[in-house]
Amino acid sequence: MALLNILRYPDPRLHKVAKPVTVFDERLKKLVADMAETMYDAPGVGLAATQVDVHEQVLVIDVSDTNNELRVFINPEITWSSDEKQVYDEGCLSVPGIYDGVERPARVKARAFDADGKEFEVEADGLLAVCIQHEMDHLKGKVFVEYLSPLKRNRIKTKMLKEERELKRG
Repeated sequence: MALLNILRYPDPRLHKVAKPVTVFDERLKKLVADMAETMYDAPGVGLAATQVDVHEQVLVIDVSDTNNELRVFINPEITWSSDEKQVYDEGCLSVPGIYDGVERPARVKARAFDADGKEFEVEADGLLAVCIQHEMDHLKGKVFVEYLSPLKRNRIKTKMLKEERELKRG
């Protein structure tokens, strides 16, 4: 397994739309394992392949307190979402240190495949529902800050670019 480089907002590669996975093989299993290791190391509760510059519909999520309930979603789709909304303070491994409220459906049903190509469905609420929707946005080329006001988004973009310049200077 290997730690992968997480793209940082406003990297334009975060806006690429991911393609469906068509081959369930060892390469895919290695990608899932590397993504899980990267997510746990960061630490985070979800990671989309887009965030590690792989533009395929692959997500890893673990919202447990003990980091032992890894969920893998390949080619995920939301099949139902509640009319009830909730605002959740979201953060993102591609936008480190930034948290803000985003309104999303409170409950969702999703269908996806696991790393072996076996289809499954899940009904989710709370943090898992938020995480599924947040990570699926990445597959569509959308970062959570795009739900915020233009003023907040520009402040975040400026902050991220400044941090990146400082990191490069060392």
